[in-house]
Amino acid sequence: MAARSEYDAAYFTLLRAREEHSDLLHYQEFLIAERDRLDAFVAQIRAQADTVPRRMRRPIDQTTKAVVEAIGVRRSVVLSESERIGDRIANAQAFVEECEAEVDQLRGSS
Repeated sequence: MAARSEYDAAYFTLLRAREEHSDLLHYQEFLIAERDRLDAFVAQIRAQADTVPRRMRRPIDQTTKAVVEAIGVRRSVVLSESERIGDRIANAQAFVEECEAEVDQLRGSS
């Protein structure tokens, strides 16, 4: 009975490890898309402002700097996360492989 509960624990750990790995892959995709979206938004703000005479857009221009700075802060966090995500994915993949080996070993010894 103890061998069965040990196998079950290892199997459920493997399932959680696979889920974590999958979540990290999705997070990496999100970070890439978010960086692109933020860059495009800032470019669009700057490009579209030039299509309206300066005297007309003065009220809007007063907030442009704050918006661009806020986006810069978010972009900085996205870039920081992007730098670490590769290692996190590799570690998660290694853990999945360890879990798979343990489950295979426990399956063979039952």
